[in-house]
Amino acid sequence: MKKMAAKRWFAPRSGTSRMHRPPSTDAAGVCCAMLIAAALAGCQREERTLRLDPASAAALNDVRLMPDGTAGAPPQIFTALGKPYADNAYDLSQGKRLYSWFGCRQCHADDRTGIAPSFLAGRWRYGPSLASIVVSIRDGRPGGMPSFHARLTTEQIWQLAGYVQTLGAYSAKTSAPGRDDAVQTRPAENRAPASGLFDRLSVQ
Repeated sequence: MKKMAAKRWFAPRSGTSRMHRPPSTDAAGVCCAMLIAAALAGCQREERTLRLDPASAAALNDVRLMPDGTAGAPPQIFTALGKPYADNAYDLSQGKRLYSWFGCRQCHADDRTGIAPSFLAGRWRYGPSLASIVVSIRDGRPGGMPSFHARLTTEQIWQLAGYVQTLGAYSAKTSAPGRDDAVQTRPAENRAPASGLFDRLSVQ
């Protein structure tokens, strides 16, 4: 008689195998993946133009002011480009770098001790429009404001003007950077203790 081969018995491994994973674990993984996908779908990279083409630069340079030189509107190319120098974080950061590089704060001192008006006062001698600021930087103004036309490109002039405009704005820009924390007229709300916020909400 042939001996019957003994069947080998394998003990189950410790833990739960992939075939017998509880449904709740799979559902949690799917939900997590969906949340990550939704978050990534909502993220959009900010468009950045490293160098303007000559035609766009020439069009941006065509800024016209009122006869008294105190107000004006930006050229149509500014709107066609999506108003980058007013709301684009990269352009504002470049403007801030130029503001520090050329020592603008030495004349336009934050504490109003400079020979030129402080931008923090919110009073503009030639108007707060971006076009007026561009002309002030490009052509200079009577009374000591030099012309930077020979030292800055057209794009750099617009970047610097966009940042200067944020310094005199009463409301913070949605794109960073605006005023530094040291020169804010009041403490930033996101730096205040959370307890104070809850106290105000409870009073209301």
